[in-house]
Amino acid sequence: MDNKKKRDNKTELASERIQKVLARSGLGSRRQLEKSIKMSQIYVNGKLVELGCKVNIGDIISWKNRKWIIQGKSQDFRIIMYNKPLGQVCTRKDEKQRATVFDNLPELKGQRWINIGRLDINTTGLLLFTTDGDFANHMMHPSTKIDREYACRIFGEVDQLKLDNLKKGVELEDGFAKFNDIQQAGAGESNQWFHVTLLEGRNREVRRLWESQDVKVNRLKRVRYGGVFLPKKLRTGQFQELSDGEKNILMQDVNYQPKNLELIAKFVK
Repeated sequence: MDNKKKRDNKTELASERIQKVLARSGLGSRRQLEKSIKMSQIYVNGKLVELGCKVNIGDIISWKNRKWIIQGKSQDFRIIMYNKPLGQVCTRKDEKQRATVFDNLPELKGQRWINIGRLDINTTGLLLFTTDGDFANHMMHPSTKIDREYACRIFGEVDQLKLDNLKKGVELEDGFAKFNDIQQAGAGESNQWFHVTLLEGRNREVRRLWESQDVKVNRLKRVRYGGVFLPKKLRTGQFQELSDGEKNILMQDVNYQPKNLELIAKFVK
Protein backbone atom coordinates (compact mmCIF):
# COMPACT_ATOMS: atom_id res chain seq x y z
CA MET A 1 0.00 0.00 0.00
CA ASP A 2 1.26 3.48 -0.84
CA ASN A 3 2.83 5.20 2.18
CA LYS A 4 1.19 8.51 1.31
CA LYS A 5 -2.24 6.85 1.35
CA LYS A 6 -1.44 5.41 4.76
CA ARG A 7 -0.57 8.86 6.10
CA ASP A 8 -3.64 10.44 4.53
CA ASN A 9 -5.90 7.78 6.02
CA LYS A 10 -4.37 8.22 9.45
CA THR A 11 -5.12 11.92 9.52
CA GLU A 12 -8.80 11.29 8.74
CA LEU A 13 -9.34 10.11 12.33
CA ALA A 14 -8.79 12.63 15.11
CA SER A 15 -6.18 11.63 17.67
CA GLU A 16 -7.20 11.21 21.31
CA ARG A 17 -5.51 11.59 24.68
CA ILE A 18 -3.68 8.42 25.61
CA GLN A 19 -5.36 7.99 29.02
CA LYS A 20 -8.80 8.16 27.39
CA VAL A 21 -7.93 5.44 24.85
CA LEU A 22 -6.29 3.17 27.43
CA ALA A 23 -9.22 3.58 29.83
CA ARG A 24 -11.65 2.72 27.05
CA SER A 25 -9.59 -0.43 26.43
CA GLY A 26 -9.98 -1.56 30.04
CA LEU A 27 -6.40 -0.85 31.18
CA GLY A 28 -7.38 1.27 34.18
CA SER A 29 -9.21 4.44 35.12
CA ARG A 30 -8.11 7.76 33.65
CA ARG A 31 -6.88 8.87 37.06
CA GLN A 32 -4.78 5.71 37.46
CA LEU A 33 -3.37 6.10 33.97
CA GLU A 34 -2.53 9.77 34.52
CA LYS A 35 -0.65 8.73 37.65
CA SER A 36 1.35 6.18 35.63
CA ILE A 37 2.16 8.88 33.08
CA LYS A 38 3.39 11.23 35.83
CA MET A 39 5.55 8.39 37.15
CA SER A 40 7.19 8.04 33.69
CA GLN A 41 5.94 4.49 33.15
CA ILE A 42 4.27 4.75 29.73
CA TYR A 43 5.97 5.10 26.33
CA VAL A 44 4.55 5.78 22.85
CA ASN A 45 6.65 4.62 19.91
CA GLY A 46 9.66 4.39 22.23
CA LYS A 47 9.32 7.90 23.63
CA LEU A 48 8.31 8.75 27.17
CA VAL A 49 4.74 10.05 27.45
CA GLU A 50 3.79 13.35 29.07
CA LEU A 51 0.34 14.45 30.19
CA GLY A 52 -1.60 15.71 27.18
CA CYS A 53 0.00 13.22 24.78
CA LYS A 54 -2.32 12.05 22.01
CA VAL A 55 -2.24 8.77 20.08
CA ASN A 56 -3.56 7.56 16.75
CA ILE A 57 -3.88 4.37 14.72
CA GLY A 58 -0.61 2.45 14.47
CA ASP A 59 1.05 3.91 17.57
CA ILE A 60 2.76 1.40 19.88
CA ILE A 61 2.22 1.71 23.64
CA SER A 62 4.79 0.25 26.05
CA TRP A 63 3.87 -0.10 29.72
CA LYS A 64 4.83 -2.58 32.45
CA ASN A 65 6.97 -4.61 30.02
CA ARG A 66 3.99 -5.13 27.71
CA LYS A 67 2.99 -3.61 24.38
CA TRP A 68 -0.27 -2.52 22.80
CA ILE A 69 -1.03 -1.19 19.33
CA ILE A 70 -3.60 1.53 18.75
CA GLN A 71 -6.35 0.41 16.37
CA GLY A 72 -9.66 1.77 15.15
CA LYS A 73 -12.83 -0.05 16.15
CA SER A 74 -15.87 0.58 13.97
CA GLN A 75 -19.22 1.42 15.53
CA ASP A 76 -22.56 0.23 14.17
CA PHE A 77 -21.02 -0.76 10.85
CA ARG A 78 -22.07 -4.05 9.32
CA ILE A 79 -21.40 -5.91 6.09
CA ILE A 80 -23.26 -8.97 4.82
CA MET A 81 -22.85 -11.14 1.77
CA TYR A 82 -25.89 -12.44 -0.07
CA ASN A 83 -26.20 -15.24 -2.64
CA LYS A 84 -28.56 -13.68 -5.18
CA PRO A 85 -30.98 -16.05 -6.93
CA LEU A 86 -32.04 -15.82 -10.55
CA GLY A 87 -34.99 -13.49 -11.10
CA GLN A 88 -34.46 -11.00 -8.28
CA VAL A 89 -33.88 -7.31 -8.98
CA CYS A 90 -31.55 -5.00 -7.06
CA THR A 91 -34.07 -2.30 -6.15
CA ARG A 92 -35.90 -1.80 -2.85
CA LYS A 93 -39.30 -1.65 -4.53
CA ASP A 94 -40.12 -2.83 -8.01
CA GLU A 95 -42.91 -1.30 -10.12
CA LYS A 96 -43.61 -4.70 -11.66
CA GLN A 97 -43.88 -6.31 -8.20
CA ARG A 98 -40.92 -8.60 -8.87
CA ALA A 99 -38.93 -10.10 -6.00
CA THR A 100 -36.02 -7.93 -4.86
CA VAL A 101 -32.74 -8.76 -3.16
CA PHE A 102 -33.89 -6.77 -0.12
CA ASP A 103 -36.77 -9.16 0.59
CA ASN A 104 -34.52 -11.75 2.25
CA LEU A 105 -32.20 -9.47 4.22
CA PRO A 106 -32.29 -9.18 8.04
CA GLU A 107 -34.33 -6.32 9.49
CA LEU A 108 -32.55 -3.29 10.90
CA LYS A 109 -33.58 -0.69 13.48
CA GLY A 110 -32.61 2.89 12.73
CA GLN A 111 -30.44 1.85 9.78
CA ARG A 112 -30.86 0.44 6.30
CA TRP A 113 -29.00 -1.96 4.03
CA ILE A 114 -27.15 -0.37 1.12
CA ASN A 115 -26.17 -2.59 -1.79
CA ILE A 116 -22.57 -2.39 -3.00
CA GLY A 117 -23.09 -2.54 -6.73
CA ARG A 118 -25.79 -4.44 -8.58
CA LEU A 119 -26.39 -7.62 -10.52
CA ASP A 120 -28.93 -7.78 -13.33
CA ILE A 121 -32.03 -9.92 -12.99
CA ASN A 122 -30.46 -12.84 -14.89
CA THR A 123 -27.17 -12.84 -12.96
CA THR A 124 -26.73 -14.79 -9.72
CA GLY A 125 -24.14 -14.92 -6.99
CA LEU A 126 -22.34 -12.62 -4.60
CA LEU A 127 -23.82 -9.30 -3.54
CA LEU A 128 -22.46 -7.24 -0.64
CA PHE A 129 -24.59 -5.00 1.57
CA THR A 130 -23.52 -2.57 4.28
CA THR A 131 -25.00 -0.10 6.74
CA ASP A 132 -22.25 2.43 5.96
CA GLY A 133 -23.02 4.60 2.93
CA ASP A 134 -19.46 5.95 2.77
CA PHE A 135 -18.09 2.42 2.60
CA ALA A 136 -20.53 1.49 -0.18
CA ASN A 137 -19.51 4.56 -2.21
CA HIS A 138 -15.83 3.81 -1.63
CA MET A 139 -16.21 0.21 -2.81
CA MET A 140 -18.06 1.23 -5.99
CA HIS A 141 -15.86 4.18 -6.96
CA PRO A 142 -13.77 3.42 -10.09
CA SER A 143 -10.61 4.83 -8.47
CA THR A 144 -10.67 2.04 -5.88
CA LYS A 145 -10.07 -0.52 -8.67
CA ILE A 146 -11.58 -3.51 -6.86
CA ASP A 147 -11.68 -6.62 -9.02
CA ARG A 148 -14.83 -8.65 -9.47
CA GLU A 149 -14.74 -12.28 -10.56
CA TYR A 150 -17.51 -14.00 -12.52
CA ALA A 151 -18.14 -17.57 -13.65
CA CYS A 152 -19.50 -17.47 -17.21
CA ARG A 153 -21.05 -20.21 -19.31
CA ILE A 154 -20.55 -19.25 -22.95
CA PHE A 155 -22.48 -20.53 -25.94
CA GLY A 156 -20.54 -20.29 -29.19
CA GLU A 157 -17.02 -20.79 -30.43
CA VAL A 158 -14.33 -19.13 -28.33
CA ASP A 159 -10.83 -19.14 -29.83
CA GLN A 160 -7.58 -17.54 -28.71
CA LEU A 161 -8.10 -14.49 -30.89
CA LYS A 162 -11.37 -13.68 -29.12
CA LEU A 163 -9.76 -14.16 -25.72
CA ASP A 164 -6.89 -11.86 -26.72
CA ASN A 165 -9.39 -9.23 -27.89
CA LEU A 166 -11.21 -9.35 -24.56
CA LYS A 167 -7.96 -8.95 -22.62
CA LYS A 168 -6.69 -6.10 -24.81
CA GLY A 169 -10.05 -4.37 -24.69
CA VAL A 170 -12.86 -3.44 -27.03
CA GLU A 171 -15.02 -0.37 -27.57
CA LEU A 172 -18.55 -0.75 -26.21
CA GLU A 173 -21.34 1.79 -26.65
CA ASP A 174 -20.39 3.43 -23.34
CA GLY A 175 -16.62 3.31 -23.75
CA PHE A 176 -13.55 1.09 -23.64
CA ALA A 177 -13.78 -2.14 -21.62
CA LYS A 178 -11.75 -5.28 -21.04
CA PHE A 179 -11.27 -8.32 -18.83
CA ASN A 180 -8.20 -8.19 -16.62
CA ASP A 181 -7.98 -11.96 -16.56
CA ILE A 182 -9.68 -14.91 -18.27
CA GLN A 183 -9.32 -18.52 -17.16
CA GLN A 184 -10.98 -21.49 -18.85
CA ALA A 185 -12.89 -23.63 -16.36
CA GLY A 186 -14.32 -26.52 -18.39
CA ALA A 187 -16.21 -27.28 -21.58
CA GLY A 188 -19.23 -29.25 -22.78
CA GLU A 189 -20.63 -30.12 -26.18
CA SER A 190 -21.87 -26.61 -26.98
CA ASN A 191 -20.87 -24.52 -23.95
CA GLN A 192 -17.61 -23.47 -22.34
CA TRP A 193 -17.04 -22.18 -18.81
CA PHE A 194 -14.70 -19.27 -18.07
CA HIS A 195 -13.78 -17.27 -14.98
CA VAL A 196 -13.22 -13.60 -15.78
CA THR A 197 -12.23 -10.58 -13.70
CA LEU A 198 -12.69 -6.86 -14.29
CA LEU A 199 -12.14 -3.70 -12.27
CA GLU A 200 -15.48 -1.98 -12.74
CA GLY A 201 -19.17 -2.75 -12.75
CA ARG A 202 -20.92 -1.03 -15.63
CA ASN A 203 -24.38 -2.19 -16.61
CA ARG A 204 -24.27 -5.72 -18.13
CA GLU A 205 -20.57 -5.21 -18.87
CA VAL A 206 -19.56 -8.87 -18.68
CA ARG A 207 -22.35 -9.91 -21.04
CA ARG A 208 -21.65 -7.08 -23.48
CA LEU A 209 -17.95 -7.89 -23.62
CA TRP A 210 -18.65 -11.48 -24.61
CA GLU A 211 -21.33 -10.39 -27.08
CA SER A 212 -18.78 -8.15 -28.79
CA GLN A 213 -17.07 -11.40 -29.86
CA ASP A 214 -20.27 -12.90 -31.28
CA VAL A 215 -20.84 -15.36 -28.45
CA LYS A 216 -23.58 -15.46 -25.84
CA VAL A 217 -23.52 -15.70 -22.05
CA ASN A 218 -26.23 -18.16 -21.02
CA ARG A 219 -25.25 -18.32 -17.36
CA LEU A 220 -23.46 -15.71 -15.24
CA LYS A 221 -22.56 -15.84 -11.56
CA ARG A 222 -20.43 -13.49 -9.49
CA VAL A 223 -18.17 -15.50 -7.21
CA ARG A 224 -15.87 -12.83 -5.74
CA TYR A 225 -15.84 -9.12 -4.96
CA GLY A 226 -12.36 -7.94 -3.98
CA GLY A 227 -11.20 -10.17 -1.14
CA VAL A 228 -14.69 -11.54 -0.40
CA PHE A 229 -15.47 -14.95 -1.92
CA LEU A 230 -18.95 -16.44 -2.18
CA PRO A 231 -18.91 -19.33 0.34
CA LYS A 232 -19.81 -22.72 -1.10
CA LYS A 233 -22.04 -23.38 1.91
CA LEU A 234 -24.07 -20.19 1.40
CA ARG A 235 -27.20 -21.31 -0.36
CA THR A 236 -29.11 -19.29 -2.92
CA GLY A 237 -31.26 -16.65 -1.24
CA GLN A 238 -29.31 -16.77 2.03
CA PHE A 239 -27.08 -14.14 3.64
CA GLN A 240 -24.07 -14.29 5.94
CA GLU A 241 -22.57 -11.47 7.99
CA LEU A 242 -18.85 -10.78 7.84
CA SER A 243 -17.08 -11.20 11.16
CA ASP A 244 -15.13 -8.28 12.64
CA GLY A 245 -11.91 -9.93 11.47
CA GLU A 246 -13.19 -10.41 7.91
CA LYS A 247 -14.51 -6.85 7.87
CA ASN A 248 -11.19 -5.40 9.05
CA ILE A 249 -9.26 -7.37 6.41
CA LEU A 250 -11.62 -6.12 3.70
CA MET A 251 -11.28 -2.51 4.84
CA GLN A 252 -7.49 -2.80 4.79
CA ASP A 253 -7.55 -4.40 1.34
CA VAL A 254 -9.57 -1.53 -0.13
CA ASN A 255 -7.79 1.18 1.88
CA TYR A 256 -10.93 2.35 3.69
CA GLN A 257 -11.01 4.20 6.99
CA PRO A 258 -14.48 4.47 8.55
CA LYS A 259 -15.40 7.91 9.82
CA ASN A 260 -17.20 6.56 12.86
CA LEU A 261 -14.21 4.93 14.54
CA GLU A 262 -13.09 4.98 18.13
CA LEU A 263 -9.51 4.28 19.13
CA ILE A 264 -8.66 1.24 21.25
CA ALA A 265 -5.44 -0.38 22.46
CA LYS A 266 -4.96 -4.02 21.46
CA PHE A 267 -2.43 -6.18 23.30
CA VAL A 268 0.50 -7.32 21.18
CA LYS A 269 1.64 -10.86 22.02
